[in-house]
Amino acid sequence: MTDTPAGLWRWRPPARYNGIVEKSPDTIRVYLLDDHEVVRRGLKELLEAEGDIVVVGESASAKEAARRIPATRPHVAVLDGRLPDGSGIEVCREARAVDSTISALILTSYDDDEALFAAIMAGASGYVLKQISGTDLIDAVRRVAAGQSLLDPALTQRVLERVRSGPPQQAELKELTEQERKILALIAEGMTNRQIGEQLYLAEKTIKNYVSSILSKLGLERRTQAAVLASKLLR
Repeated sequence: MTDTPAGLWRWRPPARYNGIVEKSPDTIRVYLLDDHEVVRRGLKELLEAEGDIVVVGESASAKEAARRIPATRPHVAVLDGRLPDGSGIEVCREARAVDSTISALILTSYDDDEALFAAIMAGASGYVLKQISGTDLIDAVRRVAAGQSLLDPALTQRVLERVRSGPPQQAELKELTEQERKILALIAEGMTNRQIGEQLYLAEKTIKNYVSSILSKLGLERRTQAAVLASKLLR
């Protein structure tokens, strides 16, 4: 990298020999996590067409990504927000716990305030919707790789204030214990009892009992009703 007169980092394109891109020190290393192969393939082609970006690894599951990302040492991990076995936000938290130099960009289809809050708390450098254009995504990867944050400072400040004061308590949730509120939030994310149990290190049967208690306290009959209510109350 070279320091421009304006004080900004500029990425130099890597050298090419016989059509092969050499992984120079200025090459941006990227890891991709998405459960759809077609999405990963499209992202890889888009990014590597730039010449100075190389995809050093990819995964379809959160479990595999959490294990492989620290080993491949990418500058930027582009992570799908929601996955069948977890979330890119959890992968971000786990990967950065091992190597804090890894920057994470959460790429999601959901404009979700709670997920955005969780992404900031996990140390993500950006949270962008999949409707983003290819040009803007490339720019986002470059900025995150250069150590910049794509998060609005005002939003980050609100998150810090929320951490200090805690989220407002709606009347409907006051009867729930802290553990029940956690489980309700995970239900709203579409997780199964087994997935919730794995995330909270509890038996599936224990989660089932918690869900029954939650439905009883909220005066609901079905899990889907709880998910809809939670999506409204936990925003």
